[in-house]
Amino acid sequence: MFYWFLKFVALGPLLKVVFRPRAEGVEHVPTEGPAIIASNHLSYADWLFMPLVVPRRVSFVAKAEYFTSPGLKGWLQKTFFSGTGNIPIDRSGANAAAGALLSAKRVLDDGELFGIYPEGTRSHDGRLYRGKTGIARLALETGVPVVPVAVVGTDVVAPPGKKFGRWTRPRVRFGEPMDFSRYAGMENDRFILRAVTDEIMYEIMKLSGQEYVDVYAARAKSESRRGGPGGKGPQGDQGGDEQRKLAS
Repeated sequence: MFYWFLKFVALGPLLKVVFRPRAEGVEHVPTEGPAIIASNHLSYADWLFMPLVVPRRVSFVAKAEYFTSPGLKGWLQKTFFSGTGNIPIDRSGANAAAGALLSAKRVLDDGELFGIYPEGTRSHDGRLYRGKTGIARLALETGVPVVPVAVVGTDVVAPPGKKFGRWTRPRVRFGEPMDFSRYAGMENDRFILRAVTDEIMYEIMKLSGQEYVDVYAARAKSESRRGGPGGKGPQGDQGGDEQRKLAS
């Protein structure tokens, strides 16, 4: 109930009045049944504007610490993150990536929408980076469609490394659902996983108009801080906390 309260009463109407986000291709999001919503990741504001324009609830994974901290602050964190569609990473697997996969499967098994950022972290310079293959494994193991989506302008509203930026009208563009049933049973083939991931990233690139860089975002961000070849150097756009989603 808190999710819908924020979306339709407390937060959603305010965001719509102030920023007037534009949405294209929302009809490509299934009206029922499970689907993976695969998005680029420019800003912490992405998880506000993309679900805002989707009639259905979109769930993401978040660090378990947000749900287990003690005291009043911990309770407020848990209430906010669970109420805004986030679910804790299940770490009963071998690592956080396996735990995220388990959590994502549970959302999809319930017939809901699961949101994921294949880059694994926010882009520090506005470019689109190489996707992690966790999304391909999830798609092949569950057999659900993948809906590519591009969020544009959120890095202006909330630039990496800053809480506030400049006003603009964010745009959210959804592409047609992608069916990977032809690869059923091949989720352990690393070449298939890479091919599926690259196909998804190509669709996101077409929707976003971003320059594509065939390097993992976390590595490029690290090199950027050191002034290396993977980014624009310490004087360029950089920063932002990593939000790893289903790391490969």
